[in-house]
Amino acid sequence: MTAKTWAFEDFVEGASLDLGSKDVSASEIVEFASEFDAQPMHLDEDAGKASILGGLSASGWHTCAMFMRMLCDAFLLDSTSQGSPGIDLVKWKKPVLAGDRLTGKVTVLSKRQSKSRPQLGLVSMRSELFNQRGECVFELENTGMFLARDAARGQS
Repeated sequence: MTAKTWAFEDFVEGASLDLGSKDVSASEIVEFASEFDAQPMHLDEDAGKASILGGLSASGWHTCAMFMRMLCDAFLLDSTSQGSPGIDLVKWKKPVLAGDRLTGKVTVLSKRQSKSRPQLGLVSMRSELFNQRGECVFELENTGMFLARDAARGQS
């Protein structure tokens, strides 16, 4: 493992990490929905407009996938991440529509060292995505597992 910028020690309770931005296109909404969530409001603009969503809308699962890409690009791929034991909460708060620009942030809620594996730290986070109007469209809470820096060096 090459040296990573983000190890357990680098996460600070209360700190926020910027996830950058992502433009959402109609073609990617349809492509994702065609394979994974073929409901009409995710496949057709007119069906989306006729629904309570108000337009061609990304599947909630597509929103999760876009969030994961943003998270990976922002810091996860440059970290000692060992995965996650699961997701505590996910909310799709507003539709993500074709043409939206998503921005995101992660806030560190808490962190603790594992008692059974002291080389491993657990970081609880709240992640949010916002549209171009500043409206929160997505919220997720989970715990990530990160190696301590010394433990990560030992894996080189």
